[in-house]
Amino acid sequence: MIASLPMYDRPETVDATDRFWSEISARLDQAPDALSREGDLWHQWLSPDLVLSQTCGFPYRARLHDRVTLIGTPDYGLPGCPPGHYNSVLVVRDDDPRETLADFADAPFAYNESMSQSGWAAPATHAAAQNLSLSPAVQTGGHARSAAAVAEGQADLAAIDAMTWRLMLAYGDFTGKLRELSRTEPTPGLPYIAAIGADRDATFNAITDAIAALPPDLRQRLGLRGLVAIPPQDYLAVPTPDAPAGPKGA
Repeated sequence: MIASLPMYDRPETVDATDRFWSEISARLDQAPDALSREGDLWHQWLSPDLVLSQTCGFPYRARLHDRVTLIGTPDYGLPGCPPGHYNSVLVVRDDDPRETLADFADAPFAYNESMSQSGWAAPATHAAAQNLSLSPAVQTGGHARSAAAVAEGQADLAAIDAMTWRLMLAYGDFTGKLRELSRTEPTPGLPYIAAIGADRDATFNAITDAIAALPPDLRQRLGLRGLVAIPPQDYLAVPTPDAPAGPKGA
């Protein structure tokens, strides 16, 4: 059996995430004692032994939607977003005088990976709606690295998952050198998934009850407000832009 909650897991919240999993697993008929924090995520997501994980909306619609069970979407109470939704925060250096996305039309853009809703698809769609395009300059492999690339001058613009940005503000990751330029339109958030054939209702109820059972301080640290049932078609309806083309680097 495999379970992982990789998307917002960081050193400062490990204990809260572990407690969350213990509350979930106690409410399931069969579940591993501990979360997996190593190994290939695609292998975990596609494993017939997957009890629970969290993925991004882009991988879900592109490769997973007909190969996993969609359980539900956590609601993090993000500003300007309906329950269970999120968006991308476009960040620039704090001392950069440019004020609009149009001012950054030809600026080097850092993105975490090409199959990221918040790091690539959402900002690319947001730019296209303004008849603009992004100029991918560096693929970083993670939101924190994208933020660092802007802070350190390797790029001028990056898009950060709004929940990740909230955590970065809380724990000081480069944020003293960055400022928010704008935000994209909300899309369905990062869903919980399980293997094909999983009991969706039982798992949904286990997660809902586990959130309610968390001590308030841990629930606040994880940002959890509840669990939302967003239908698969809402994920599949999100636009998918072309993959970024341009130089890549670490």
